Amino acid sequence: MLILLPPSEGKTPAVRGDAMDWASLSFPVLNTYRAKVLDALGTVSAHEDALALLGVGASLKDDVERNTRLHAEPAAPAHQVYSGVLYDALGYKSLTPAQRRRADGSVLVISALWGAIRFADSVPAYRLSMSTALPDVGRLASFWKPQLTDALGEIAGGRLLVDCRSSTYAAAWTPPPADTVTVNVFTEVNGARKVVSHFAKHTRGELARHLLKRRGKAPATPEQLRKAAAEKWQAELVPGTARKAHALNIILPN
Repeated sequence: MLILLPPSEGKTPAVRGDAMDWASLSFPVLNTYRAKVLDALGTVSAHEDALALLGVGASLKDDVERNTRLHAEPAAPAHQVYSGVLYDALGYKSLTPAQRRRADGSVLVISALWGAIRFADSVPAYRLSMSTALPDVGRLASFWKPQLTDALGEIAGGRLLVDCRSSTYAAAWTPPPADTVTVNVFTEVNGARKVVSHFAKHTRGELARHLLKRRGKAPATPEQLRKAAAEKWQAELVPGTARKAHALNIILPN
């Protein structure tokens, strides 16, 4: 099983420590492309119109400035750098050592800057969205798609992929539909379903935590995933097609 997560919008910078070691990152075949994005991000972030070019507000000025010195910034494991609703619900710190090892081997974060990394990979905090277009790189989702298809194809083959990404990050890599289950979250009022946003992030984090903590073998099929989710929520599985992934719909109580 692989759990695909988006990065958090907000990130927690490391206070001290060494700069990122490129050789230690997972999927080193991506390093050339990571370096290209990093250089382009540094150039844009130093521009006088950097906030507008990156589509962020004035409150994120310090984050954007940090983008100009990422080569030297202290790095920390991704599970510490990424924060926010989904990651708080996953609660890596409160997992047991065995559960953390499972998380380190099972979770992939699809990133606008790094392409794909694992929880144990040490990276600096940065500010960049997958929806951004950078000079000499273009729209990041389009830039990363062929690179991730090549780099992740082998690791994804034959494994169940639990896709907790937002649509912005899902655009950067389309895993094999037959083995992929996208996670949707709804509330239901008087028989009518409504997509939720904030609680969707929280519930996806809770689902990831549940899958990492539960005993026994990890789900290996979409139906086994539905049964695992049904241990905590009302859950239903919508079968996929040759071109469309399966969908796990979690329905929260009103």
